[in-house]
Amino acid sequence: MKNLIAFLTKYFHWFVFLFLELISVVLLFRYNSYQGSVWISSANAVTGKVNEWVSSVEQFFSLQERSWQLEQRNMELEQKYWRARQELLKLRDDTAAVDSSMAKISGSLQLLPAKVINNTLDRHDNLITIDCGSSDGVEPDMGVVCGMGLVGVVYMVSSDYAIVLPVLNSHSRISCAIRDTGYFGYLKWDGGNPAEAYMEDVPRHAQFDKGAWVETSGYSNIFPPGISVGQIMDIGNSVDGLSYRLKIKLSTDFGCLRDVCVIKDKDFAERNKLLLAARDSISLAH
Repeated sequence: MKNLIAFLTKYFHWFVFLFLELISVVLLFRYNSYQGSVWISSANAVTGKVNEWVSSVEQFFSLQERSWQLEQRNMELEQKYWRARQELLKLRDDTAAVDSSMAKISGSLQLLPAKVINNTLDRHDNLITIDCGSSDGVEPDMGVVCGMGLVGVVYMVSSDYAIVLPVLNSHSRISCAIRDTGYFGYLKWDGGNPAEAYMEDVPRHAQFDKGAWVETSGYSNIFPPGISVGQIMDIGNSVDGLSYRLKIKLSTDFGCLRDVCVIKDKDFAERNKLLLAARDSISLAH
């Protein structure tokens, strides 16, 4: 006890100095807008780096599982490619023309790899942060996928990071279709279980079975067709009874989401410009 008192007495002036410095710093950043903005920007940058380091450590312990998932996804994509090629060959007995068509479809798409550095599951409007931004070619409204399937849509972008609006967000609406049937609707999450969502507005005349797979329809400028969404668990009715409401077991496990890819479509800007022009023309006509 005597030693502690002696230590405090000997270095008392240093403790006072540090205390006053702390108060000065707090007052400086709290009551001066410029210094406050600098502090907030620096704090955000540090937070992003810390989240990135934490994510790297967690990633190290799940490399084997993710490698298996990516391998399975690559095999599935390869099988879809060859199925599509065989279907085209049935319609057109011209191998060169079919290969040219497939190359044109795949050539317009580019996958930008990214890592998840922040993710939430327990909110009604969850968001995901990835370490890929405008400097990497990421733009708002680009689709995001992973080795297991659908993830979400890019919402906001900074130079080095992007915020993704995932399927697990009440504002998410993604067009999807029941595999091998052509019947489509849109995917919606009502909160609660992060492993389940609902497919809304499926026509009453649609014919399908429980257990059928759901995938992206390709009826939007964001996602190409055929990306896995999930499997039908239960078949119900909409509130007005005019359509089906399907419970979907999502193929993506958002609880262990680490590696994702942003879909960059080279033809997106051209198609979007044409669509906006058409909408403006229709609105002017009325």
